[in-house]
Amino acid sequence: MPDRPLVPDWLANPDVVLVRDVATAVIRLDGVENLDSFTLPYPAEAQRALDATVLACLRTAARPPSGLPELIRWCRTRPLGSWPLDRIPERLFAAEDRLIDAESGEPTQLCHELAVRGVGDSTGRQYDRLVIHEAMRACRDASSPESYTAFRRLLVTRPVLTEAEWSELSNDLFLDPVWFLIEEIYAPAPAGCRKDGAYLCCGRCLTLLTPLAEGGWWCERDECRYRAAAPHGRLLEAADVGELRQLRRPLRQFVTGPGRAEVDLERTLRELGLAVEMWPGYDAYDLRITFPDSHVWAVDVKDWAHPGFLGRAAEAVRPDPPYDEACWVVPRFRVQTRRDYLDVFAQKRPAHAAGLRLLTDDQLIKAARARLCGERGLDACIAPPATPENGADHA
Repeated sequence: MPDRPLVPDWLANPDVVLVRDVATAVIRLDGVENLDSFTLPYPAEAQRALDATVLACLRTAARPPSGLPELIRWCRTRPLGSWPLDRIPERLFAAEDRLIDAESGEPTQLCHELAVRGVGDSTGRQYDRLVIHEAMRACRDASSPESYTAFRRLLVTRPVLTEAEWSELSNDLFLDPVWFLIEEIYAPAPAGCRKDGAYLCCGRCLTLLTPLAEGGWWCERDECRYRAAAPHGRLLEAADVGELRQLRRPLRQFVTGPGRAEVDLERTLRELGLAVEMWPGYDAYDLRITFPDSHVWAVDVKDWAHPGFLGRAAEAVRPDPPYDEACWVVPRFRVQTRRDYLDVFAQKRPAHAAGLRLLTDDQLIKAARARLCGERGLDACIAPPATPENGADHA
């Protein structure tokens, strides 16, 4: 069997590489408080991204950005489809895809995916995965799968901790094997999230909201913004809560975000009367769903803004703990905001994962209800459709 190419053609496209370089520069500059007044010399990554953008503009006879501040304004005000880049594959980006959110000035989830999930990830770019793998190792060494489950649930349900909550957690025996990690992954809440002496949490995803200059609050999670203004959750007075901590951004983006969809599915499936195990086998997959007849589904939940990057990452669900059927699941809002989401995923999915189905969360719940009612066929299963080659029998 020939080796699979390390880099798919569309990711090796020069203009896609350029966009990824700009996204990486944006993430690196995220800690700079006022990019519009940023002065020379620019950081090396930012300078390389600016130089590459200028060259691309000259090649297409377009007016290039005059400097890094203008390139940053492009990222905030111009959808990627309007950039003077003529080699980007058609429909790779949606009409309103930007690298910086127009309202808040924060890097978008797409920006993080372009920088974090690209080819040739450095150690720094793998932060969320390194944390999860280290938690697995520590819990295995302690022979405590319960500790790993508690750790994952902590990251999903408590992305923000007051000083009193932090003290309470330090006495949780289940978290003892991973406490050294918890001390690293929770950082002091930034002053920019405070308004009139208080912090406000999103009532939906529980992360800190960012106050906007013109009034109102902004949530960093795409789904919360899609579902209109973020509901107000906990109001935390800085004078009362002591040192406030929140998860670092990669974990909020790639663990807490998908985790909200995971626990929502857990709740709904349990309400249907199904047995659900979360993150079984030290996170072999996200949900192990057992039907009354002992038939088992394995589900991995993903929440990526770009279906192409998700497709590129597609791989078979790990076989242990054993199951009868498996699939990946994406929140429904991703498909509602980008109608070709499932098609692009399938197009970019590598050949070795051709049998992996991607369902929306509501499609999974509908299939579970159908199977509980005794129905058969594609609408009551999550395995790939039957073909003459695989001879699958969908119960």
